[in-house]
Amino acid sequence: MIRVAVDAMGGDYAPVEMVKGAVDAVAKTDQIEIALVGKEDVVRRELEKYSYPKDRIRVVHASEVIETEEPPVNAIRKKKDSSIVVGMNMVKKQEADAFVSAGSSGAILVGGQVIVGRIKGVERPPLAPLIPTEKGVSLLIDCGANVDARPSHLVQFARMGSIYMEHVIGIKKPRVAIVNIGAEEEKGNALVKETFPLLKACEDINFIGSIEAREIPHGGADVIVSEASWEM
Repeated sequence: MIRVAVDAMGGDYAPVEMVKGAVDAVAKTDQIEIALVGKEDVVRRELEKYSYPKDRIRVVHASEVIETEEPPVNAIRKKKDSSIVVGMNMVKKQEADAFVSAGSSGAILVGGQVIVGRIKGVERPPLAPLIPTEKGVSLLIDCGANVDARPSHLVQFARMGSIYMEHVIGIKKPRVAIVNIGAEEEKGNALVKETFPLLKACEDINFIGSIEAREIPHGGADVIVSEASWEM
């Protein structure tokens, strides 16, 4: 059984959509248990609208909410009883296997590092959304979590993205490309030029070279490696 803590207070339509998503999730599979973390009275009032297996959705009270405009570091430090901090502490204490939130991405990144901690060997945590393409989806990694990335970071992003696309999305040997201003190997800024041969030398990565931003929607690669400055 997979135990998932869900930030019921994070996102534009919380807790309505978070509760609805939790109910939908337990209806689709009997292999998941969900803890909705947030203001108990508000979450329970929303839950009362649905029929669901009571043994697989529970509410964990958290009295505070981290707003998107709050400075992430200060918010994590000061709001110890926020839905994000409480949910991440559940993962840290092994009371949950995963934490899901549509709230402040900055607070989630900071909390992930200072509360849960990084996997050994991972230098930087990236943000990695799935982007719809003509052929399905592609993973953009990183999309804004890091500034001044180093070549070693981009190589790690490529590895993490490959693992996700293969084991979660189910794409065997996912194609990995790095965002560049042209397809030629000699093009790009200093970071791309330094990273390109490192990716090319990785036997565990199916690196196919550079990809221009305009080509991403066509599905030319499964994993799109990028530094934050391309999106800024």
